[in-house]
Amino acid sequence: MEASLPEKLARAVDARRGETVRLLQEFVRVPSITGGEGPFARTVEWAFRETGLSVETFEATPEEVAPYLEHVGEQARYEGRPNVIGRRSGRGGGRSILLNAHIDTVEAGDPATWTHDPFAGAVEGGRVYGRGSCDMKGGLVTHIAALRALADARVELAGDVTVAATVGEEDGGLGALATVLRGYRADAALITEPTRLALVPAQGGSLVFRLTVRGRAVHAAVRGRGVSALEKFVPVFEGLRALEREREASLSHPLYEGIEDKAPLSVGLVRSGNWASTVPESLVAEGRIGLIPGEHLRDVKALVAARVAEIAGGDSWLREHPPELEWIGGQFAPSEVPRILPSPDRSRGPREGHGPCARGRGRPVRGRHAPLRPVRGMPCVMYGAGDVGWRTAPTST
Repeated sequence: MEASLPEKLARAVDARRGETVRLLQEFVRVPSITGGEGPFARTVEWAFRETGLSVETFEATPEEVAPYLEHVGEQARYEGRPNVIGRRSGRGGGRSILLNAHIDTVEAGDPATWTHDPFAGAVEGGRVYGRGSCDMKGGLVTHIAALRALADARVELAGDVTVAATVGEEDGGLGALATVLRGYRADAALITEPTRLALVPAQGGSLVFRLTVRGRAVHAAVRGRGVSALEKFVPVFEGLRALEREREASLSHPLYEGIEDKAPLSVGLVRSGNWASTVPESLVAEGRIGLIPGEHLRDVKALVAARVAEIAGGDSWLREHPPELEWIGGQFAPSEVPRILPSPDRSRGPREGHGPCARGRGRPVRGRHAPLRPVRGMPCVMYGAGDVGWRTAPTST
């Protein structure tokens, strides 16, 4: 009996397993921290050509993204950061798909905290270790592996397949935005963010904020005459944590049932003081707050502003010197696409507890692919290997 198409494709994928692992290792070995994606983009271009795709590259320009800076944030640089587009044309008459993966990563941090060299691409226990292996060079490799398997199995597609390897996801989604603005569209989009092989039709949003708290500087020997901006920030921070707990208890959405950290609020950067023997006269804190589908950016901004004002109103110094709240960087609205999966009795996940089983949906993912969302005219889901909790961890696998 002739093998079915799924069987042919599975065999084609298995036949290239070693090659696929080696490709991911090569990808991990080329650092591509946000803003410095250029060298890795050239590696991606080579891999696309080796796969038989037609290839185009382009850099986003300040002029084309200027109307959207509120969403993607100010960029330190645009040049030397090419997006790489690969195409496989179909015979015509079929539906098209856009496959997306971002090529930038966050910093590796202290190498001593890693179990393996973050840029060695080590393999152990059936896993590839290194910065970006999970988020999301592994996802990019799956696009390449799938297209190579289709070619090996001699599968002719009716519709076009476009693979968009984009820059700047970690700080605003610059590449994804530029890709859409340049006219790269399809009937649907698939993003291989790490979702533990669950098909995810929703994406949480996020806002990045900056708080500046003022104090009064004096020498530490007479600290009582000054006002420590650090000490004045403490109640503000505690108030924001309380807001997070309140939102955690009150927010509700069918896809978020049983999920912790529905819309986390986190302060990730604090700068204060300029000398150990001086009471700090200012403190700058930057953080982010999450949103779930159905929430609006303006409402959450107002909520945070009201909480900061409430805290300031309870302190005599802060009443006279209220903290300054700014919204900086990318501003990402949450989104959700209508149910597109088969009914549950016809859906089978790759393994129990993952994939389109039960309700047919996975945990919403927090990413920065806003331009690919339904508002831009493309229904979009996420589906990928790896765990969202690993993606920026020192054990990224």
